[in-house]
Amino acid sequence: MTDSAAARPSRTPSPSAITAVLALSGTVVALMQTLVVPLLPDFPRILGVTADDASWLVTATLLSSAVATPIVSRSADMYGKRRMMVVCLAIMVAGSIMAAVGGTFLWLIIGRALQGFSSALIPVGISIMRDELPKEKMGSAVALMSATLGIGSALGLPLAGVLYEGLGWESIFWVAAGAGTLLLLAVVLVVPESKVRTPGRFDYAGALVLSAALGSLLLAISKGGSWGWGSEPVLLLFLAAGILLAAWVPYELKVGQPMVDLRTSARRPVLMTNLASLLIGFAMFANMLLTTQQLQLPAATGYGFQLNVITAGLCMVPSGLAMVVFAPVSGGIIRRFGGKTALMTGACVMIAGYVGRVFFHDSIAAVVIGSTVVSVGTAIAYAAMPTLIMGAVPITETASANGLNSLVRSIGTSTSSAAVAAVLTSVTMTLGPVRAPSFAAFQDVFWMAALASAASVLAAIAIPRAAAHRPAAPAPAVAELVVQGRVLAADHRPLTPAVVTVLQTTGEPVDWSRVDTEGNYSVALPGAGKYLMVANAAGWAPMAEVFEFDGRTLRQNFLLQDRLELGGTATLGGEPVARAVVTLLQASGEHVATTRTDDDGAYRLPLPAAGRYIVTMLHPVNHQAMARKLAVDNRSVTVDLAAPLVEEQNAGEPVNA
Repeated sequence: MTDSAAARPSRTPSPSAITAVLALSGTVVALMQTLVVPLLPDFPRILGVTADDASWLVTATLLSSAVATPIVSRSADMYGKRRMMVVCLAIMVAGSIMAAVGGTFLWLIIGRALQGFSSALIPVGISIMRDELPKEKMGSAVALMSATLGIGSALGLPLAGVLYEGLGWESIFWVAAGAGTLLLLAVVLVVPESKVRTPGRFDYAGALVLSAALGSLLLAISKGGSWGWGSEPVLLLFLAAGILLAAWVPYELKVGQPMVDLRTSARRPVLMTNLASLLIGFAMFANMLLTTQQLQLPAATGYGFQLNVITAGLCMVPSGLAMVVFAPVSGGIIRRFGGKTALMTGACVMIAGYVGRVFFHDSIAAVVIGSTVVSVGTAIAYAAMPTLIMGAVPITETASANGLNSLVRSIGTSTSSAAVAAVLTSVTMTLGPVRAPSFAAFQDVFWMAALASAASVLAAIAIPRAAAHRPAAPAPAVAELVVQGRVLAADHRPLTPAVVTVLQTTGEPVDWSRVDTEGNYSVALPGAGKYLMVANAAGWAPMAEVFEFDGRTLRQNFLLQDRLELGGTATLGGEPVARAVVTLLQASGEHVATTRTDDDGAYRLPLPAAGRYIVTMLHPVNHQAMARKLAVDNRSVTVDLAAPLVEEQNAGEPVNA
């Protein structure tokens, strides 16, 4: 652990100041996503490009954020969370300045791509909250950060319109650069650097393949509507994404320190939370897209209100403010009932909001109220997701795990955008010389979003209750420690797969870590003191021991001595049989292992996974054979293979016992 790099400020800022600065990062992320949206209809004229080219100003940010989020999040766990926030903000500011002064379409694309790095601020900021805030304040802080996403999105539309009309399109990028600069200074001055990190080798190959796969997938989703879902470029992009992911998954399962810990991600609490995040992201984005469109469509459609961009954007402000107001409510639900209940509650509120929007749409007030109800549900659900994730992953992996969760949500929003565009362009009505979406198209999307929210409830039900109620992490302290070490066999070979678990001496869980291919682990402790540490490796007897850490010696290796075995003695007529062939089969018939007995008739096999098996013995001379069934759990098993002495039969004819 590099304490010098992780040094904290001499004066620790208050939790409220840390929360405020980190929550503002959510606002900045939302602003980067929405600032250019009102200008898209005018950019073709301003820059001399086509409308399809202008859409790349949104696509470039989407692609760069998808690439940056997992990479920056993993780097934050390894090299420092505040450091990576500073890097992201510096890149975002540089991109904003490039877009403001470049003056050409190419420079705008580059600037918007660099602005996409801001998306990594959310998962990294949430992980800093876990490290620096008292446990009782973390739920409300995460909820507030989720709420600022809403207020940032709501303010982005009218703010961009006002700046564009009053100061020109360059002003929106100068404002972004100024906001990013102020936030960067605030992060440096207020946010302490966490000591919770996991040094190691960065998975460059995994990052490269994942970036290419995500870029292909999201580009196909975002451009499918304009290029044609059956067009060759889109199909090739989907094919490339599938091939790259098919190669990336087995690689990540074998590499020592993977870009994404797929084994942890496949655990039911994490898997179901990410699935719910995908669905909630889909439902949330439909609310934003449909509300602004409905408010701006001509009144002649029968359901539009013909508002200008600024007024329509101002109508979204109540949704953002409601998310901020309900942040303490969602935090209270998490503290009292757990993240699982909060996620289900938020999704149910979203269902109610969308069903209401299907039937109540005759006034601006009805539209705003329906949108606000959906936003309140979104705030509650979004606040629950990081809590569930951090409660199910090792503390030293919180940033990368939250980064994956944010990435999954962005895939949901991208899919929502494509689905909304497809429905609105296919279910239309004739309005004079043009065609416009009919309200039936809006209703179809409302039902789709309600069904996605309902599916997220089912995913939340599948989250184990114990995981939902487990504390997201031990209450952080100033002296939080990271302990590292290795899990080794008696001959000092690294043992994998293996897991190290840390408990308080009173039995409460502290942290856990899955070892890499070299046997290394990292766990975070809330401070110096005594802890019960348990090491368990497949095929070996577990080891449990109490260790006392004083804050200076932060390394502890485990040397597992007792290998779990399946063994016994093969005899014939009471006499040991040397060199007999002993074979282990699964009950379904598949071969597992084969060995031979020694001169004393003894045999040993590594203990297989729990299940039902058949063990056979074949005499090396007369080919007399026998078989026995056995059930294996997680304990060594002794099976003596005693064959009765049978009179010799016809030559060459084996006898089975």
